[in-house]
Amino acid sequence: MTACPTLETNRLILRPFRDNDLESYFTMMDTPELRKSLRIPDDEGVSEAWTAMAWWLGQWELRGTGHWALEEKISGSFIGRAGLHNPERHDWPGVEVGWALHPDWWGLGYATEAGEEAVRYGFEELGQACLFSTILVDNHRSQLVAQRLGFVLVDTKTLSHYPTEPHGIWALDRELWTA
Repeated sequence: MTACPTLETNRLILRPFRDNDLESYFTMMDTPELRKSLRIPDDEGVSEAWTAMAWWLGQWELRGTGHWALEEKISGSFIGRAGLHNPERHDWPGVEVGWALHPDWWGLGYATEAGEEAVRYGFEELGQACLFSTILVDNHRSQLVAQRLGFVLVDTKTLSHYPTEPHGIWALDRELWTA
């Protein structure tokens, strides 16, 4: 049993990660596009993918936040991850909405759809006053998703966990979202 809820949107099932997601999750994270846009080191492999899946599940248990595995309803295919991220970092802005999809599923609106559900969950279920998204300054695709979700760039800074490049700090206020 897990604290991670299973939710549905029009085209997606947002669910806890399962052990049998490992191959699909690693395949997604191993694509050149994700390695570049998320700065995934070349030496990260299956073991790190498994650790990441366990990390998301653990965050759900400890904090009530985490990423969901994204499954397309029609095909049942694993297409990515999205959700709410709240790591223990002194300079982290707050509960973050994030997403990562296999490039085969880019451009179809799935990141925005999953992001909308994560935003709804963050405001309605978790009662957050503001949500954030931290995006590398050259990750223009994710910036467009953030804009579609209503996020606004409020700062650009280098974060302690990633000291080599700055991140844009995007924010969405609950009052703006409800308006």
